[in-house]
Amino acid sequence: MSIRVLVVDDQAVVRVGFTAIIDGEQDMEVVGQAADGAEALRAVAGQRPDVVLMDIRMNGMDGLTAARELVSMRSPARVLVLTTFHRDEYVFGALRAGASGFLLKDCDPQELVDAIRTVAAGEALLAPAVTRRLIDAFATGTVASPVADERLDLLTHRERDVLVQVARGLSNTEVGAALGIGTATVKTHVNAILGKLGLRDRVQATIFAYDAGLVRPGERPD
Repeated sequence: MSIRVLVVDDQAVVRVGFTAIIDGEQDMEVVGQAADGAEALRAVAGQRPDVVLMDIRMNGMDGLTAARELVSMRSPARVLVLTTFHRDEYVFGALRAGASGFLLKDCDPQELVDAIRTVAAGEALLAPAVTRRLIDAFATGTVASPVADERLDLLTHRERDVLVQVARGLSNTEVGAALGIGTATVKTHVNAILGKLGLRDRVQATIFAYDAGLVRPGERPD
């Protein structure tokens, strides 16, 4: 079954270009296009895409607002943000709005289709340049100081341990090795963490862990 993609950008030439790249892949198809966030929400309801390729800055409803709406609607569509803007607030805003991936528009076509496949498979993705900026921002204090979050009380001690390792960028296998538990058990804990905290994926979990002060840049696994 093909991955169904909705392309959202306020520039027609950009939409056409992305559509040509995506439709050139055997395992994916563009099922619709939208010029702003409001149009995207209507298209999601009608076309039921697996992935929404979303620009951030658009006339009318912007991409961050549309992403938040999709999350609040509990839409199964996953948002992959693609933008020319490198400013940190867009990265943080997109991640906190519920986006599952963030790429810059100067990525090459193969990076784009690989990102769509990754996000469609339920994984989270950040462009390497974006990841570096995210870590640098936490390290330099440009992100707000950690704040108490009562949702932490919902987690068991082991689930907190797993969350910390996930936030440090470890895979399930690596988390299992670090904590001395099986990979299947790690996956069970990760699913429990996402459910209890009301998060969609590992990127959201990582942001939560940093916001709550569970992990800080530069820390090494125990």
